[in-house]
Amino acid sequence: MQGLILLNKPEGITSFSAVNKMKWLAQEKRVGHTGTLDPLATGLLPVFIGRATALAGIVLDADKSYIATVKLGLTTDTCDITGNILTQCEVQVSADELKKALEGFRGEISQVPPMFSALKRDGVRLYELARQGKTVDIEARQVTINRLELLSFEEDTFKIAVDCSKGTYIRSLCRDIGEALGCGATMTALHRTATGGFSVEDAVSLDSLTRENVADYILPEETALLNLQEVFVTEKQAVRFSNGGQLAFERLKNADFTDGQLLRIKHNDRFLGVGYADNKNAQIAIKCVINKM
Repeated sequence: MQGLILLNKPEGITSFSAVNKMKWLAQEKRVGHTGTLDPLATGLLPVFIGRATALAGIVLDADKSYIATVKLGLTTDTCDITGNILTQCEVQVSADELKKALEGFRGEISQVPPMFSALKRDGVRLYELARQGKTVDIEARQVTINRLELLSFEEDTFKIAVDCSKGTYIRSLCRDIGEALGCGATMTALHRTATGGFSVEDAVSLDSLTRENVADYILPEETALLNLQEVFVTEKQAVRFSNGGQLAFERLKNADFTDGQLLRIKHNDRFLGVGYADNKNAQIAIKCVINKM
């Protein structure tokens, strides 16, 4: 079994657990997801199966969209409602003040990931250090918030829609909005609505899948790469690519690529894999081979 399946992850399980269930359902050891969702979070989790797992890292780079619910006047050590409470206070924030604060988080911003995260320090996950009561300095990173829209605001709770670049922590965004307002904030719910050109509306509930019906929901792996330019090759070139050989620009039609550009390599209707433009050597180098000739 090979391809892509769009899962609608339920609350309360890790992405790792969802992948493990998919391994059992598909009876395939090679299964990988394209961006972790915390147990609290729900929504779209694209999962690759079989040789298609080699594409997971490419789709991981895609922008993502979320809807988050945030409570003001409360901070926790995890930056979400599952953590230990650090501070609590009364909230006196108006809708205008909240809207003004949100303005400061649109575009490219500097963000410090939460201590409870899967990032590593000296080979150890930060959340493992946090559970031991340890803290470390975490470097800020540049992320991009393409959209930050206030959907609702009632008393001390608001809901926002966020379109952002990879590597953005919505928990950190909620924390920082609370700091900007001077009252603190923590995320109480998170739903991923889109990533990699896919919508959660196209996803299937994990609980509705069985070994008997799972194949009905598996999409061709190429579906995840439709944003990449196609390059059609001859049968001889297809065999060469399948066996790990680069493809010289001079033997291709319309070989006008940006250096490093990712490309879908195809022979007729057969998707072979992903290459990238190596302009220095005037060739398409191999990123990954998915289907051999």
